Amino acid sequence: MSVLATERSDGVCLLTLQRPEKMNALSAELVDRLLQEVLLSQADGTRLLVLRGEGRNFSAGFDFSDFENESEASLLLRFVRIEELLQAVHHAPFDTLALAHGPTMGAGADLVCACARRIAAPGAKFRMPGLKFGLVLGTRRLAARVGGDAARDVLGATRTFDAPKALASGFITGLAPQDEWCGLIEVAAKEAAALEPRTSATLFSRVTPDTRDADMADLVRSAAFPGIKTRLKAYFETLR
Repeated sequence: MSVLATERSDGVCLLTLQRPEKMNALSAELVDRLLQEVLLSQADGTRLLVLRGEGRNFSAGFDFSDFENESEASLLLRFVRIEELLQAVHHAPFDTLALAHGPTMGAGADLVCACARRIAAPGAKFRMPGLKFGLVLGTRRLAARVGGDAARDVLGATRTFDAPKALASGFITGLAPQDEWCGLIEVAAKEAAALEPRTSATLFSRVTPDTRDADMADLVRSAAFPGIKTRLKAYFETLR
């Protein structure tokens, strides 16, 4: 089965992460497929891009299942590809909608944060543990959503926060059970098509600060610092 299902119709691109047996963790293949579809959407008339996950959660984040067999260089490249994906979503010239449920962690939570519209099921929970192993990913995007102080607290303490707290902080923009998501997509599609495409693209670019170069530089410096595999191993040992 493909790691990603794609449906395109009437200006809506619906992307469904399909690794339920791995909690939709972001493998290299899945990240590449997502990035490919997001870039394709920039040229095919897409007005709304929707991200959701199959199974019991949206995404458990970066797939670390085989990290000990990778080189530090290959890990760095994978982190760079994830940042490229997050930037492509965050700076898309069309509307974006994330539909999150279940435990949504690390880069999975960053993917939600990158979207303009962010809906969570009532039982969703979020956590961003990257700083525990020295990885700086999505910090400015999170701060733009929830404010600097709240971002520092969430990232520094790697706090898990539930859907109501995510809504109160601005991390998500709405709460809705999964059986209401189809209706929310229809509403979002109508609103996304309200303006002419070029006008919408201009609006999105003006209200989204462009920190892409700085974000990538922060990510590369943190991931390229020697010992990322050792730091990852130490982090996972704390979870046992």
